[in-house]
Amino acid sequence: IMSLYQGHKAIKVPKNTTTWDIDPYSKEVLLDPERFFSALREKGPFVYLNKYKMLACGRYKETKEVFSDHKRFVSSRGVGIQDFKLEKPWRPPSLVLEVDPPEHTRNRRFLTQALSPNKIATLKVFFKNCADKLIKELLQKKEIDGISDLAEIFPTKVFPEAVGLKKIDKETLLGYGAMVFNALGPDNEFRKDAMAKGLSVLEKINKQCLEENIDAKGLAKEIYRNTADISEEDNLAGMLVRSLLSAGIDTTVSAIGNLLWCFSKNPEQFRLLKNDKSLIGNAVEESLRLTSPVKAFCRTSAVETEVSGIVMEEGTKILCVLGSANTDPEFWNNPYKYDVTRRTIGHLALGVGVHNCVGQTLARAEIVALASSLIERVKSIKPIGEAVWKPNNAMRSLERLPIILEA
Repeated sequence: IMSLYQGHKAIKVPKNTTTWDIDPYSKEVLLDPERFFSALREKGPFVYLNKYKMLACGRYKETKEVFSDHKRFVSSRGVGIQDFKLEKPWRPPSLVLEVDPPEHTRNRRFLTQALSPNKIATLKVFFKNCADKLIKELLQKKEIDGISDLAEIFPTKVFPEAVGLKKIDKETLLGYGAMVFNALGPDNEFRKDAMAKGLSVLEKINKQCLEENIDAKGLAKEIYRNTADISEEDNLAGMLVRSLLSAGIDTTVSAIGNLLWCFSKNPEQFRLLKNDKSLIGNAVEESLRLTSPVKAFCRTSAVETEVSGIVMEEGTKILCVLGSANTDPEFWNNPYKYDVTRRTIGHLALGVGVHNCVGQTLARAEIVALASSLIERVKSIKPIGEAVWKPNNAMRSLERLPIILEA
């Protein structure tokens, strides 16, 4: 009988692999991952995590290889620590994040059709108007919390409206996001806490994604239209709408909070943007690279295979630490510097290969709209207290960011 550990196969230490006693899901590491990142990269292409009987990688080269090879390293067995082939997941798997081709190809196509460039182009105007309005209000207040007053407000307002969800509130959306991402970790305090709050939230979310609760104009309606022929599948459209929500809110909230943090810590970069608005898109990418809102996702080896001389048995869970790969000095020059002129092509913050983030055009449109408003309307963004990070098993996001917006 195979022994399971935290829901996955407990693998043996591969030859030439260092073992490490660290807990990557401990509060210290979650709150301050940079020391963990450099130690992880130093220990070799892969390390064996004694506590979880699985591998982790944090160098750019190996992380990219594992993350982008969907044939050898699958997502369908769960992108968290649990192996769905061996243990039943806590909710039906995401139809995009947790499936592989060919189902993945088909499901993703429905979402990409709904998120067509034309559709996004019309939304850009709406996003920008909302951003202008919000920044104008916040400039009256001057002293704000970048997270609760801005990062959490903007996506939870514009996203449901763009998707066409009629009755959904900010708390439900944020609670659901926290649950989805904490659930990817082991059964620690953060997962238990999110799950305890979460199950009533799940019910609300599933109900909200039903066709009768959807506006005729939004992206969700489009998904229902595109999948109308595939009636034999139980609520395929509702599940696809749900996967947009789980991926589209929390990650965008984190990305906006992290971008504000970058702006507040690097006033000279903010000034550069004010002088050259063509750098806005790049400033957003650089913040994604530097702060990697999704810090780590797992893959499972579907076959016995080898990467960088390390042989892995079938069923090996691998923690791909994207935050570490995105700050690997072997690949990035001066990786911890926030530099809006950097060529950020190749960062892994939104995934890579067939599983790159399907909602990224939508998320980018939101974040760029907000960044443009800030750059046009705000003279400077200054910290007025310590930024407080929030522990989460898979995300890197802020809990508080006290700042002053000066007109």
